[in-house]
Amino acid sequence: MELFGVPIVTVYLYGLIISGILTFIYVLFADVLHVDTGDGGLHFLNPVLVFAFMTILSASGYLFERLSSLHSLLILAISAVIAFILVTLLNVFVLVPMSSAEESLAYQESDLRGRIGTVITPIPADGFGEVLIESASGRIAKPASSFDGGEIANGTRVLVVQVKDGVLQVTVHQENESFI
Repeated sequence: MELFGVPIVTVYLYGLIISGILTFIYVLFADVLHVDTGDGGLHFLNPVLVFAFMTILSASGYLFERLSSLHSLLILAISAVIAFILVTLLNVFVLVPMSSAEESLAYQESDLRGRIGTVITPIPADGFGEVLIESASGRIAKPASSFDGGEIANGTRVLVVQVKDGVLQVTVHQENESFI
């Protein structure tokens, strides 16, 4: 079969090359070209999904044309179904979870309240020291001052009472003793 005087195999091959190049360019410049549609947009018209659909359609159409003797319209229909299924799976299992995932391991200073840390630089009565807070995602070292106004020695376990202007206000942590 021919389309505009060009064999359909060539059309599929050109479609594969062009959609592959456009996908690659979009991946490189997605942040610059991204338009946020908000909650009411047409999410199935996401350029990643459109380019993936065209790439899969062209690739499967090319392979079916080269390797089978089916009619070209049947090959187009089969390729469209394959592309639709794979793009749906891509959207459901990759793109949607990635869009709802956390963007970074950033934290808010208000999240540090109530956390227990270790003094790594002694805190004088009227000055600043440094406290190390460990978590599953890493370690955070922040400047600290004494909430009670007393000195706190190096290596002491402390409780973060509040955070003011990026400085932790801490007090000595009293570990609970177990009762027998």
